Amino acid sequence: QVQLVESGGGLVQPGGSLRLSCAASRSVFSIYTMGWYRQAPGKQRELVATISNRGTTNYVDSVKGRFTISRDNVKNTIDLQMNSLKPEDTAVYYCNGYSTWGPMWAWGQGTQVTVSS
Repeated sequence: QVQLVESGGGLVQPGGSLRLSCAASRSVFSIYTMGWYRQAPGKQRELVATISNRGTTNYVDSVKGRFTISRDNVKNTIDLQMNSLKPEDTAVYYCNGYSTWGPMWAWGQGTQVTVSS
C-alpha cells in the first residue's frame, strides 16, 4: 500500500494560480502513471491530468492550457500547476496512481481548492 499526501490548496480569486503537490510514502512516481483527480461538491470524482513514468502528460479538456502536471525528482513529488483558475475548478484535489481499472491505492485526505471572489 502507498500513502499519499496532497498539499498546496487554498482560496484564490478567479484568474489566480495555485501549485499543488503530492508526496508518496514509497518511491512510485518513476514506476507508475500518476494522476490528479478532483471532486466538486455534489459531483463524482473526475480525473484531471496524468503523467506517465516516461513523462507523457494528458489533460481533461476543461483544464487544457491552464493546468500543468509535472514530476519533481528532487522533492519526489507530483505537482499540478494551476493557472487562470475558474470558479468551476473549485473542488477537493487528490492524487493517485492511475490505471485503466481505476485508482491504484487508497485516497489521501486531498487538498481543498476554492476559486471565488
